[in-house]
Amino acid sequence: KKIFFQASNPGQFENDSDVLWQRGHVPETIAYHGRVGINTDAPDEALVVCGNAKVMGRVMHPSDSRAKQNIREVDTNEQLRRITQMRLVEYDYKPEFASIMGIKDT
Repeated sequence: KKIFFQASNPGQFENDSDVLWQRGHVPETIAYHGRVGINTDAPDEALVVCGNAKVMGRVMHPSDSRAKQNIREVDTNEQLRRITQMRLVEYDYKPEFASIMGIKDT
């Protein structure tokens, strides 16, 4: 497989000293060390997608059971005791965050 990228403004990638995209260490991968924004020019995380994202495969998260092993039941009474020691809170999203993220019920 080959991966192709085309910039909407090709001039922004002409200076070789500014090139941050690199071939990955694993075959058929590409790496970028910095933040990537899709439909935004101000990403504040490693990847920010402003709009819908379509995934034609799996999305794995560190809490996904497919990434774990040795999963076993625990003592329910002990876990309930630990929960009573937790700090539980309620909150409202800040209006400026809610409007950017499309959250209607803050």
